[in-house]
Order: sequence, then structure tokens, then C-alpha cells
Amino acid sequence: MLESNLFQYTGSTLSCDEVNLNELAVTFGTPLFVTSSKSLIQSHRNFEQAFETLPHFTCYSVKANYNLSVIKTFAELGCGCDVNSGGELYRAMQAGVVPERIIFAGVGKKPEEIAYALSSGVLMLKAESLSELKSISRIAGELSLTASVAIRINPDVTAETHPYITTGDSKEKFGIDEAELPEVFALLRQLPHIRLIGLDMHIGSQIFDPEYYVAATTKLLTILNSAQAMGFSIEFLDIGGGFPVTYDPLKPATPIQRFAEKLIPLLLPAGIKVIFEPGRYFVANASVLLTRILYKKRNHTGKEFFVLDAGMTELIRPALYQSHHEIQTVTLHDKTIIADVVGPVCESSDFFARHRLIGDAAEGELLAVMSSGAYAAVMSSNYNGRLRPAEVLVDGSEVKLVRQRETYEQLVQNEQM
Repeated sequence: MLESNLFQYTGSTLSCDEVNLNELAVTFGTPLFVTSSKSLIQSHRNFEQAFETLPHFTCYSVKANYNLSVIKTFAELGCGCDVNSGGELYRAMQAGVVPERIIFAGVGKKPEEIAYALSSGVLMLKAESLSELKSISRIAGELSLTASVAIRINPDVTAETHPYITTGDSKEKFGIDEAELPEVFALLRQLPHIRLIGLDMHIGSQIFDPEYYVAATTKLLTILNSAQAMGFSIEFLDIGGGFPVTYDPLKPATPIQRFAEKLIPLLLPAGIKVIFEPGRYFVANASVLLTRILYKKRNHTGKEFFVLDAGMTELIRPALYQSHHEIQTVTLHDKTIIADVVGPVCESSDFFARHRLIGDAAEGELLAVMSSGAYAAVMSSNYNGRLRPAEVLVDGSEVKLVRQRETYEQLVQNEQM
């Protein structure tokens, strides 16, 4: 069982902070994302305390959860934002984040996105190829601007994580290979509308072993020394995010303090401001996906199924990454069964768990899919004509609807016959 101090059983009923999840389902319906405001604040505090002795700037990675109220929460705590598209930039600014505290990443920025970022006045764009550097310089010139950029370097460090979320391996699409750097630095001297202010890396997500960060950061520091020797004035060293969280109680995440103990002595002597980009670390365990059991069924082999009103359209991680999510009955049950917990979507991959020991809840009862704050709502879809769910933010006994449930009309509002 995975409990945080914000999602606990009060008596026999699972609650978020001071709010009974059964009551939320009655008020807002299901499926429903329920997020704890205090959990967001707590994870931010843990991170900042771990790295408090290192001069740094924390940019919340918007791609993990881009609900406006979530972004606003971190902005009010002093975070900037790491965005990966024009849409994420728009969201961040709509949430009140000033452009000067936004960094724009992404391996495939469109020309109009580059122009939007430059015109908005973001802190920097992170370039991932020679061609992109040329495009940024050209577009900046057309706008009569000088673009502040960081170059994302692929450190060729293959961390032990799911292959779909490793990004620091030279076989992947991300960043500029170390072997290309002489050509990159030579190009940067020639481009008239670019100012190099940062070096950047990101080695993946759910990295449990700090030594992978040590190896990649050591490479980045070597490149920093070379860049400074060539006369480039580097203001920021961005080492990305990817810090782990616990999804499975049997596989607890490495505490963030362990990463700080390894990285601070390495980075502090460089005398440069470090940028961190935590996303999942801040939000993953701050939310649950609240869902109702539509049907229970048993096949001819005796296999049990819980068929829910939520599925891969709300949370695709189990189907996409074979990810583990704890699943808890909102009402405690003494009796347990082993069942597949599946959704209503017309795909065999539409499941949250296979062969899972779970409380023997009845049809109509509620389940909570835990750790649903990261890469859940943001990756949701309308496949099968399904409506994206509502989202609520809980703070103590106060509940705010922070995203309305979609309507059928919204499904077709942009289409024409």
C-alpha cells in the first residue's frame, strides 16, 4: 500500500488531506484527478532544502503536469518554468510566470515557436543541433534581437531506466554529441544574433542511482572549462531533472538528499548558477486518479476483472511504459482478491494492473490509482470519443475545481463538415 501523509485512510475511507474521496466523486463525478496542494508545496520544500547550499534556479518542468493552478503554485514558491512547446510557453505565462523566468527546450522547435519565445523575452532557448542554432540566429535577426541560448549536450550516459525515458544516450535524438562541439563553438562565433549563456544536459527520468548524474555532470563541467577558455561567458549550467519518485513501495526512490550530497561538492567549485528542472519529482505523488468500478467479471478460467470508468485515455503510463501504479480501494476491505484492473477502451493494452492483489470492492465502488500527478492528465486523449476528466485541487478542507470535465460539444468544436 502506498500512502503519503496527504492521502490517508480516515477510519475506513481514503481521504486527500481533510477531504473524503467519496464526497469528491459525488460532487464532481468520475474519472477525476485529485491533487493535494500541500503535497506540491512539500515536495518543493524537500528539493530546495536538499540543494540550499548551492546557488541554483529551479525551473518546474511543465510537461509533467501543465494544469494552470499547478504551474501557479510553483511560480508562487519561486520557481521558473521549463517549457517544450509554444503551447507550454503560453500556459506558463497564462499562469503568471514572467518570461524572464522561463527556459524553452525541445528537440524540434518550429520557426513560429522560436519567434514566439524570442518575442516573449524568455530567459533562454536550449538548442539541440547545428541547424537549430542557425535557425535561431536567423529568426532573431529578423526580429532585430539577440537570442540568449544554451546548448544541450548529449553526454552519452545511459542510465538504468525504461528505454523510452532515457535521454542521455548518444543513440537517442536528444542534444548535441560531444564530438560535434568544436564545430558548434566555431559556428557560435560566426552567428551574429546569438549569445551563448548556458550549457545543458538531461539524462532521462526515474534515475535512481546518483552516480549517473555524477558521470554526466563531470563531462559537462569539462565542457564548461573548455567553453570558458575559448572566451564564452557561461552564466548557467543546466543539469536537467529526472530525479526519482516512489511508484511501488517495494522499490522506494533514492532520497533527493543523496543526489545533493553527490552533486553539490561537484558543482559548487565551478562558481556558476545551476539550473534544475524537476517535474515528476514535484507532482507525481501529489495526485490520484479517482475512478469507479463499472463491472466485475470472471472468465471461464476463473480470472477476475475490475472494469473501470477510467482507462489508458486518462493514464497511459501502464500501457506505454509498463509502469507500476498502486491501486487502492477508497473504502477499506478485509477480503482481497487477485484481479486485472482494466479500462473501457477498445485496446488490450488498456489496463492499470495485471494479476493484482486488491480489496474485494463491489460494482459501483471507487478505486484510487495512486501517483497519478505526472504524465497522466497531460498525456490524456479523446480516443474512443472519451471526454477528458475534471481536475480538483485540495488544500486542507478547501476544494477547487481547476479543470472542468470536457463536453461532447467540445469534442467536435474545431471540426467542419
